[in-house]
Amino acid sequence: MSITMNPVRRRLLGAAAILPFAARAQDRYPGRPIRMIIPFAVGGATDVLGRELGQAMGASLNQSFVAENMGGGAGVPALNTVARAAPDGYTVFFCASGNITSQPLLSKKRVDILTEVMPVAMVDTAPHVLVVSAKTPFKSVAELIAYAKANPGALNFASAGVGGLAHLGTELFARSAGIQITHIPYKGAGQVMTDLSAGRVQAIFGTMPSFTAMINGGSIRALGITAPSNSTPLKGLPLISDTVPGFTYSTWNAIFAPAHTPANVVDRLYEAVRDALRDPTLARHFDEQGVDLLLKNGTELSDIVRKETAVWDRVIHDAGIELN
Repeated sequence: MSITMNPVRRRLLGAAAILPFAARAQDRYPGRPIRMIIPFAVGGATDVLGRELGQAMGASLNQSFVAENMGGGAGVPALNTVARAAPDGYTVFFCASGNITSQPLLSKKRVDILTEVMPVAMVDTAPHVLVVSAKTPFKSVAELIAYAKANPGALNFASAGVGGLAHLGTELFARSAGIQITHIPYKGAGQVMTDLSAGRVQAIFGTMPSFTAMINGGSIRALGITAPSNSTPLKGLPLISDTVPGFTYSTWNAIFAPAHTPANVVDRLYEAVRDALRDPTLARHFDEQGVDLLLKNGTELSDIVRKETAVWDRVIHDAGIELN
C-alpha cells in the first residue's frame, strides 16, 4: 500500500529538514580560511596591524586569516569587493576610519555605507600627529599658528591625496585655528616625506609610524597630537586642543563584514577580536605603532561611523572639496 503525501506538507517537511542543516553549518563557522581585505599596500601601518590581528583572531577561531592587500583608488575598490562578497563571514574588511567615514563622501553617487557593510568591531584608535620640517622655525603649535596669521596662505600643508583623513584634518585644523593655509596634495606618501624632509613642504598630519624614523633622525619635528593617547611613542607630545580649543579627531582601525552577514557569525568574529586584544604580544606591538587598543562592538561602532561621517561631511562642504 502506497501513501501519497500532500505537496504542501512535502515542501514543509523539506524546509524543516534544511533549516537544522543550515543552523549546524553556521554553528560550525568558520569551516575554512577567512579572507581579510586590507585597502592599503603591504608594509603600511594598517597592513601590519591587520595581519597581526588576523593571526591572533585565527588562534581564537582555530582557522586562518588570509590577508589580501588591495591598495589604490582611495580604498574604494577594496570596499566594493567586501560589499559585494557573500555575506557568510568568509570575507572581512580591516580598514582605517577614513575608508568608511570620509572616502565614501567623495563619490558622486553617495550611498549609506552602513547599508553596504556591517560593523563588527572597532579594534584601536590613534591620534594624528602634526609634524613640520626641521627646516622651519616652528617649535610649537602656537608658533605655527602665529606665522600663519601673519602670513595668510603662506603656510603649506601636504597630504597623500585629496579627501584623505590627513587632508580633511588639515582643513578642520585651519578652520578651528582661524588661519589660511595652502594644501598641497601628493599621489602617495613616499614623495611627501621626501619633500617634507627637504623643506619643500612645511607641515603634515599623519599617524606616528609614518614619522618615527624621520623624527628620530632629526629631519622633521612633532608639534602635537590631535587626541589623547597612552601609547609609548606619543608620550610627552602636547594636545593641539591645548592651543586650539575644541580641535580633535582620531583615526581608528576596525573590522567590517558584508551587509546581511548572520548575527551569530558577526558575534563569533567580535568574540575573536575580543580574545585577540587580550594577547599581550599583540597589545605591545600595537602600542609600538602609536596605537591604543579600544574594543567597541558593532552597535557602538555604527554610532561612531554616523557621528564622524557628519563631521567630515561638514568639513568637505565648508572647504569646497570637489567630489571625484
